[in-house]
Amino acid sequence: MARYFDVHPVDPQPRAIAQVVAILRDGGLIAYPTDSCFALGCSLDNPSGKDRIQRIRHLDDRHHFTLVCADFAQLGQLVQLDNAVFRAIKSVTPGPYTFILPATKEVPRRLLHPKKKTVGVRIPHHPVVRELLGALGEPILSSTLLLPGQDDPMTEGWLIKDELDNTVDAVIDSGECGLEPTTVVDWSEGSPVVTRVGAGDPSPFE
Repeated sequence: MARYFDVHPVDPQPRAIAQVVAILRDGGLIAYPTDSCFALGCSLDNPSGKDRIQRIRHLDDRHHFTLVCADFAQLGQLVQLDNAVFRAIKSVTPGPYTFILPATKEVPRRLLHPKKKTVGVRIPHHPVVRELLGALGEPILSSTLLLPGQDDPMTEGWLIKDELDNTVDAVIDSGECGLEPTTVVDWSEGSPVVTRVGAGDPSPFE
């Protein structure tokens, strides 16, 4: 049975954040709000976390997972950035964007796209996620909480708890956080290609 955390959306309770961090460090899988919609997440060194997300969402190995970062110090360790890409991403983050980029050797091989050796990265703006990342001290492996057969991501924490009670270890509820997932920009070939239009304005990359 998943633990349920009712967390303030602007000033999240430190005790609740600490308990969620303990679950992540213990190999748990969480459902949590972001600045675009709810997501599934686990720690990077969780050996079964990626497989659990794939089973919940019915994903194959071609799906790009996202490394949710606290800041550019973390992001810069995980993906290859030249000055132009850095400036472009910096101009819209924190915010509801995911960027696909070539991974560095810091990213475990099992988390990469099998052919492209790329990974998604993002820096969210949601206060709960930022507190969670700060307390954890490392990125979270993440994927939008969009269940098979559904057109829209789930938006209400108590419904997520009811639906995924036996498949995740914790649900963080801080109120509704929107229906739109992130806008995805693929920069793996040297120039930006918008592959999904979501909550972030795509015009800077078109």
